[in-house]
Amino acid sequence: RGQYLVYVGTYTTKTESKGIYAYEFDSATGKLTPKGVAAETPDPSWVAVHPSGKVLYAANEAGKASTVSAFAIDAKNGKLTILNQLPSLGEDPCYLSFDKTGKYVLVANYSSGTIAVFPILADGRLGEHTAMLKDQGATGPNKERQEGPHAHWIEVSSDNRFAFVADLGLDAILSYRFDASKGSLTPNKPFFLRPLTAGAGPRHATFSPGGGHFYVLSEINSTVTAFAYAPDHGVFGYLGGVPMLPAGFEGRNDAAEIAIHQSGKWLFASNRGHDSIAVFSIDPASGKLTAAGGFPTGGREPRHFALDPTGQYLLAENQLSGNIVEFRIDPATGKLTATGEVLQVPSPVCVAFLVKR
Repeated sequence: RGQYLVYVGTYTTKTESKGIYAYEFDSATGKLTPKGVAAETPDPSWVAVHPSGKVLYAANEAGKASTVSAFAIDAKNGKLTILNQLPSLGEDPCYLSFDKTGKYVLVANYSSGTIAVFPILADGRLGEHTAMLKDQGATGPNKERQEGPHAHWIEVSSDNRFAFVADLGLDAILSYRFDASKGSLTPNKPFFLRPLTAGAGPRHATFSPGGGHFYVLSEINSTVTAFAYAPDHGVFGYLGGVPMLPAGFEGRNDAAEIAIHQSGKWLFASNRGHDSIAVFSIDPASGKLTAAGGFPTGGREPRHFALDPTGQYLLAENQLSGNIVEFRIDPATGKLTATGEVLQVPSPVCVAFLVKR
């Protein structure tokens, strides 16, 4: 337990937001204290703190003018100082992650369906890209949402040998081989994994803490699908899908974020429209999911949420309400209880934690 910084990414276009906001977080009490604007930067829709704790990277979502920015972190006051900014090599970057060596940033560009890899230089700046590819394959059946490739998520496997992409437009998980000596990506064999219901629209995914299971959140049909993961070949075996919405719900819904509790016992997934967090228990042996309740997020359109590093709290970012609502997680049941902590932030869409050293 201790002191953390929380960075909040936002949308600035047509909102009151200035960019990235910082908060102090005390994990002993759950108290969040505003530190103000950490950096003025346009539409930082995804923020990621480097494992070193010294640099924050942001995806600046701006159509054809989209960039990725590197900021030096001042852990004392939470302020961010721009190091450099490079074109994201695509339109509307919506996800950033690091390889397991911490030497590369991987970027998913949604509108263009492209992915890119940037090396991280010694001072934290971004170097010239080492890879840029456009996702390839047949599109899904939804003519409005799946007219072309839409890379929404990219992460490497725990052994750093593969990079997986959730492509909403292609209705697929794409499997790339990742070479950390060069920062290169090459299509794996098999490359195009389409183990989902047609039109599902995979958005985000996550591995179980042990790495043996893989869970995909599909935005369009609001489901979470479980897979067994075969690390030797970077492929998945279907285990089954579960709905994120209660039976009988007829309203609009777009599923958004997914995360697994540090204990490995609980999976959380957010609904935009139903405006809730769905909770599932995970069978540790089989990896299968069982519904364990749904909890209103206290606002509209929870595009993102994050678990604090101690696993005690969940912060739900309600984009259209301009608030972040804190919940305490019951470790025995996965139940979420609002703590009463509510932050007012314009258009919050991403949260990243930093351990204060």
